[in-house]
Amino acid sequence: MQILALEYEDLNLISDLRPEGWNDIKVNFDFYVQSPFCFPIKVVIDDVIVGLGATIIHNDVAWLGHIIVHPDQRGHGIGRRITESLVDTAKQNNCETIYLIATNLGAPVYEKVGFITDTEYLFFKDINFDKELLISDQVIPYKEDFKEEISIIDKMATGEERMMHLENSLENGFVYMNNHKIEGFYIPALGDGLIVANNPLAGLELLKLRLKSNDKAAFPIDNLFATEFLHDHGFKEYDVVKHMRLGKIRPYKLENIYNRIGGNVG
Repeated sequence: MQILALEYEDLNLISDLRPEGWNDIKVNFDFYVQSPFCFPIKVVIDDVIVGLGATIIHNDVAWLGHIIVHPDQRGHGIGRRITESLVDTAKQNNCETIYLIATNLGAPVYEKVGFITDTEYLFFKDINFDKELLISDQVIPYKEDFKEEISIIDKMATGEERMMHLENSLENGFVYMNNHKIEGFYIPALGDGLIVANNPLAGLELLKLRLKSNDKAAFPIDNLFATEFLHDHGFKEYDVVKHMRLGKIRPYKLENIYNRIGGNVG
């Protein structure tokens, strides 16, 4: 068994590793290979790629993403070896906190490496309203001079400096503006469509905007307002996954997240 850096030339060889129900992993690993703050790896046995994973660095915080083992190779400790290698990369880059989102299948593996559960994420699908959702006129398109306020709102929610991940997708985004102050933002083109807001009115208006064109949502269980909104309209979560941490506890307000980016960056 070898653990090596994933190369661009490997991308056509990984499709068979995509777990059932996941989107095309080639898209994600293409991004990882070409991004200076991402470190993707592969596990090779007999010249065949049987496992994958990536470390995503946000200054002193890392996320572990797309830890995948081919079904025929499970039960041999490969998932743990991948996780340990990704953690080593994070520590070599001076990351004090390491996060990941864990399925029920993966959580026991990560616990053995030392990860603990901070909270959980709720997943909803088939969100279709009988009547058209009306959106506040305080939701307006993104402008370049909104970037600094967006950065502050995002850091308050996550405890991370991750504008390098957000800024390339801001152009077609939206904000909730109240008294000339931004109180929330929505980036449709970033992952699953990130929504962060520092008050419930802003967050729910941006979530309603998203749900006009997308019938799925995923956010931390800490967000009681988003949970209540969907429950009150008859929608129930179909899955719950763990938000896990290794290392330093950071100040964050996960209740401010109304839709996540993805399992690889929160």
